[in-house]
Amino acid sequence: MTAPAGTLYRGREGMWSWVLHRITGVGIFFFLLVHILDTALLRLSPEAYNAVIGTYQTPIMGIGEVGLVGAIGFHALNGLRIILIDFWSVGTKHHKLMFWIVIALWVVLMLGFTPRHLMNVFGG
Repeated sequence: MTAPAGTLYRGREGMWSWVLHRITGVGIFFFLLVHILDTALLRLSPEAYNAVIGTYQTPIMGIGEVGLVGAIGFHALNGLRIILIDFWSVGTKHHKLMFWIVIALWVVLMLGFTPRHLMNVFGG
């Protein structure tokens, strides 16, 4: 049986890798945009800069930092996976296994970072 047109991935590892790579890339882009803009405030008005930075020092932003580190970690690991698929002669053969390796490494990264970071955020 052949797959209907337009439904090639149907939720498999390749599709989720593609979707997550785009989502994390866009999220990182917007973080960098905001970071550049708020850093530019320092030159215009140190008081405005300090006010903006003060709003970042909240528990909500601390949780957001976990999301940022998660996005950067996944994006970086998946980027290495994509490089292997592109330049390793058997990369496409092993792309599903490499996806699960990326997920496992990402989980280890997040398990190492998240508790310690949240202890700092919530004063533990």
